[in-house]
This record gives sequence, structure tokens and C-alpha cells, in this order.
Amino acid sequence: MFAIVTIAGQQFKVEKDQEIFVHQLDAKEGDSVSFDQVHLVDNGGNVSLGTPNVGGASVSATVLGNQKGDKVIVFKKKRRKGYRVKNGHRQSFTKIKIDGISL
Repeated sequence: MFAIVTIAGQQFKVEKDQEIFVHQLDAKEGDSVSFDQVHLVDNGGNVSLGTPNVGGASVSATVLGNQKGDKVIVFKKKRRKGYRVKNGHRQSFTKIKIDGISL
């Protein structure tokens, strides 16, 4: 059984007991969260497709912790002008574990 769900503005294909990184959520470690923007549910070949969401479907998950991703270097340059700017960025992520998918 799997579902396609929107979490923090991004769509993910999730299954039970899967661990994924999503953009930072407003929850602490150990909290239980639920997502009800479920777009598709496949239950062993029985597909439920929403327009845009499947009615009554939800995905429950547990927050495992917050982390930062790898550093991304942003470098800007204009040739022959002496203009160089170097910045770095680290995105904040939340690691969650999918507990179950309910219809």
C-alpha cells in the first residue's frame, strides 16, 4: 500500500515504515503529525484517485528529529568588472517516519 501526499508544499510517494526528509515542520521530536492532502492511494491494485484530494484519507507520521542538509555554495560573478560574491546556504529538514495510511 502506498500513497502520494503533499507534505510542506512537496509531493512524496510514501509507504508504511518509510523514513523521509521533508522541509522543516513546526513539530518537536517524538510528536505525531497527520497529513490529509492525499492525492492517490493504491491498496494492492485498488487505486483511489482524488480530485484533487481523496476524501477521508490521511497519512500519520512521527517526527524523528530536525537536521540541516549539505551546504550549497552560491557564487555570482560578472566578468571584467571585479564583481564576485560567494554565499552559502544550508536547508533545514525534518526527518519523519510514516506510521500508517488510512482511507
